[in-house]
Amino acid sequence: MSSPDLWLLGAAMTPFARYEAGVDLVDLAHRAATAALADAAVTFTDVDVMALGTAYEPNANPAQRLLRQLGQTGIPAYNVVNACATGATALRVACLAVTAGEADIGLAVGAEKMGKAGLLGNAARWRETGTRTFSPSGRYGSVLPIEGLLGTQTMPGIFSHASTEYALRHGVTAEQFARVAEKNHAHSTLNPLAQYQKAFSLDEIMAAEPVAWPNTVLMCCPTGDGAAAAVVVSGERLRSLSGEQRRRAVKISASVMVTQPWTETDSVVYDINTVTRNAATRAYETAGVGPDDLDLVELHDCFASAELLHYDNLGLCEAGGAGDFIDSRAPWRDGRTPVNVSGGLLSKGHPIGATGLAGIYEVATHLRGEAGARQIDGARVGLAHVLGLGSTCAVHILERAG
Repeated sequence: MSSPDLWLLGAAMTPFARYEAGVDLVDLAHRAATAALADAAVTFTDVDVMALGTAYEPNANPAQRLLRQLGQTGIPAYNVVNACATGATALRVACLAVTAGEADIGLAVGAEKMGKAGLLGNAARWRETGTRTFSPSGRYGSVLPIEGLLGTQTMPGIFSHASTEYALRHGVTAEQFARVAEKNHAHSTLNPLAQYQKAFSLDEIMAAEPVAWPNTVLMCCPTGDGAAAAVVVSGERLRSLSGEQRRRAVKISASVMVTQPWTETDSVVYDINTVTRNAATRAYETAGVGPDDLDLVELHDCFASAELLHYDNLGLCEAGGAGDFIDSRAPWRDGRTPVNVSGGLLSKGHPIGATGLAGIYEVATHLRGEAGARQIDGARVGLAHVLGLGSTCAVHILERAG
């Protein structure tokens, strides 16, 4: 599989926050889209195809409503929904149209107006359902069923089961999972677009309200509002643009999406490990790079435990070595392989439709050397990863031009 001649020309995201009632989803999408077009130094009349992703408002034709604000040029406009992978799927739609030769320039937008929607509004109720408890040493304490009020098919339950399996197999402690949240909250203090920009100590994180082992409230992503967008262009069209546009363009070396294959297993219903491994393998092969070539990674840390699992799934550490990887500080912004320098979903926020494109924005901003105080010096290759409902995975690998 060869790498497509596909480039990211512009990218933008709004601050992730909780916006007032007068700002609706299309307003947020419009802000991100116009900022991405300005970043790309093109206008909407240059765009040949557009995709808008949103998980909470997919049936209200938001793409067509956005077109009315951007300009009714008559181009194809796709409404996309794919759980937490919605934004990345919108990007895939634009990429596929460009690589197929149906478009020279595509616009992908992801947006969400969630407010305080979600399952984490009352952490005390989680304790009624049962959790795996922490022992003083940070290892496993008593084991209680997580089934009950929320059941095992919700995301906290699914990731609790997957994390428990990994921890039992490889000796990972509750403290090691919590160190992921400590890192991401610290990283968020350098990101002015993050929903929360506050550091927490390891003790504060572990002492917070439990949700589902090993995750406490401070190890779970918040809900909120926001949007992100990207402009993609064919290599042929890029060569006709200005020198400054070509200089700032970022190569999309791999754009991969997979869905969980059927297997006979007694593991969790959503196999977050297999889909991530499959997507990463294909992406590395397509881009012609490996985990050791990555200068930064933005991955789907809906829970702190999810990030630790994906160190292993993405090949960032040796098999079974995710606990040692976080202990070594390798994924900190000054470490060997910085992960979630943006603050990740844990602090940057997780407005579902925007998340996949926000990861693309973050990686591209570092590759361009434009990330300010959180900049990873000399970044040349980055990876963005996102899961959708635990059964779909998208991985994009971006490379700096020249």
